[in-house]
Amino acid sequence: MARRARSQTATKAKSEPAETGTALATVPEIQPWRIKGELALNCSCDLFCPCVISLGQHPPTHGYCHAWIAVRIDRGSMGGVTLDGLNVAMMVDIPGKMGSGNWSMAHYIDANADNAQYAALMQIFTGRAKGTTGLFRLLVGTYIGSKKVPVVYETHGDVRTIIAGETIKGQIEPIPGAIPGKGVTIENTSYWMGAFVTVAKGLKSRVRDFGRVWNFDDRSAEICAIDWSGP
Repeated sequence: MARRARSQTATKAKSEPAETGTALATVPEIQPWRIKGELALNCSCDLFCPCVISLGQHPPTHGYCHAWIAVRIDRGSMGGVTLDGLNVAMMVDIPGKMGSGNWSMAHYIDANADNAQYAALMQIFTGRAKGTTGLFRLLVGTYIGSKKVPVVYETHGDVRTIIAGETIKGQIEPIPGAIPGKGVTIENTSYWMGAFVTVAKGLKSRVRDFGRVWNFDDRSAEICAIDWSGP
């Protein structure tokens, strides 16, 4: 089995995300929030990622997990800030079992977001707003940074295309099931994303940023309708 080409020193101390080139509006630490839409994910595991079934207790296929995650927000808000129509992408580097923590994470926030929306999305996707994404505060050891870039989340037939600036360029597609037009799904799971997960695979998928260069062609992918919220 190939070992990781890049060595990484585990960092247990929490670090706050380094927002790049964006003036943040002031958003109180905890406000009620909710987002509904869809999540797409592509990772380094072979089909299918064991984290969904084991809830992060089984090691990833290769002992570590590299991934990009993208979220399309159809309807969303935090306090008085509307988040409808915005997209967010993340790059995630997990050194072992998902549930063991010490993740490294970078954020790519939709360039269409104004300062208040950017601040709200950073609160939610770093877990500082608690609720569904609050687990990031427990699992992420290092926030690598954040960038405000164009984030595209498109659906053509069953194919999801994700582009985040020059960093993430991915296409994923559900694997075929016995019933034509119906994807293979994992149902009634307690996985943090949602109870119904569609099994997919990477078609053309590249990540290049912060010293990481990853290729997820033919690797495990997931699609999930989301309805997340916080206090």
